[in-house]
Amino acid sequence: MTPDTERPTAMETLLSTLDLEPIEVDIFRGRSPQVGWQRVFGGQVIAQALMAAQRTVERDRIVHSLHAYFMRPGDPSVPIVYQVERIRDGSSFNTRRAVAIQHGKAIFALSASFQIEEPGFYHQITMPDVPTPEKLLDEQQIAAQFLANAPAPIRKYWERERPIEIRPISLTHYFSDKKLDPVQHIWVRPTGPVPDDRSYQAAILAYLSDMTLLDTSLYPHGTSIFDQTIQVASLDHSMWFHRPSKLDDWLLYTQDSPSASGARGLTRGSLFTREGVLIASVAQEGLIRKTANE
Repeated sequence: MTPDTERPTAMETLLSTLDLEPIEVDIFRGRSPQVGWQRVFGGQVIAQALMAAQRTVERDRIVHSLHAYFMRPGDPSVPIVYQVERIRDGSSFNTRRAVAIQHGKAIFALSASFQIEEPGFYHQITMPDVPTPEKLLDEQQIAAQFLANAPAPIRKYWERERPIEIRPISLTHYFSDKKLDPVQHIWVRPTGPVPDDRSYQAAILAYLSDMTLLDTSLYPHGTSIFDQTIQVASLDHSMWFHRPSKLDDWLLYTQDSPSASGARGLTRGSLFTREGVLIASVAQEGLIRKTANE
C-alpha cells in the first residue's frame, strides 16, 4: 500500500478530530489537524465544544440550539481542553455550558440546549429557487478555469483538501472587486460518509455552518476575507437545529448580511436539503476591520 492510500481523507480526519478524549468527569481533550493553519478554524471549535456537551446528556436529548463566543484565537499546535458545566437537567430540556481552554485561558465558550423529540406546530420558509449543484462548476473545474492568475490566498483556499465541498452559485466575489448585494447561496456537502449518529451529524452541521459567513458581510464593499488589508474574525455564533439530516446529499446554504457597522458585520444563514426542507438556521457577527496602515 502506498503512503497516499494510507493517508486519511479530510472527512476521516474531521471525524477523528470530533472523537474527543475524556480525561475527567465532564472534561475532554480535543486536537486540531496539522494542515498549516495559523489558528484553529472556528467551525472546529464549535463542533468540538458541541460534541463535549453532547457527551454529558442522554442520547435521547437532541441539541436544538447553541450560542457561542470566540474570545481568543485557537493554537492548532496544542490540544484544546473542554470543560462542560451541567447547568440544568429538566424533564424535557437540558442545558450545558462548555468552555474551551488553551495555555490556561478560555478561548471560546458555548451554551447549548437539548430537548427530547416532541410533536408540535410545523411551518418553514421556502428555499430560494437556484441552480442545482450538478449545473455548477465543481472545485476541480474552478481551479482549472480561474486559479492560474488568482491571488495566492485564493489559490491556497481552493486547492486545500477539505471535509466539506462547496459549490457557490456565483463566483464573482472570489475573482473581482465588484460591489455586490450582501446575499450569497452556496451548495455544501461532506466529502465522505457521515456516521448514522445524531451527535456527529449535529457537530458536522455546526462545523460547516461557520464556512463563508463572514465573506457575505463584505460583499457590498467589493472585498473579501482574502484581502490582506482587512482583519477578519468570528466574534459570536448562534445556531438552531430544526430538523434532522443524515448529511448524505447536498445542502443549500443561503446567507444574507443585514448590517455592517462599528467594524462588525452580521450575517444570517439558512440550511436547506435538496428537497427544500429547512434543517437549521444560523447567525454570526464577525470583526471586519481595516488594518491600521490603511
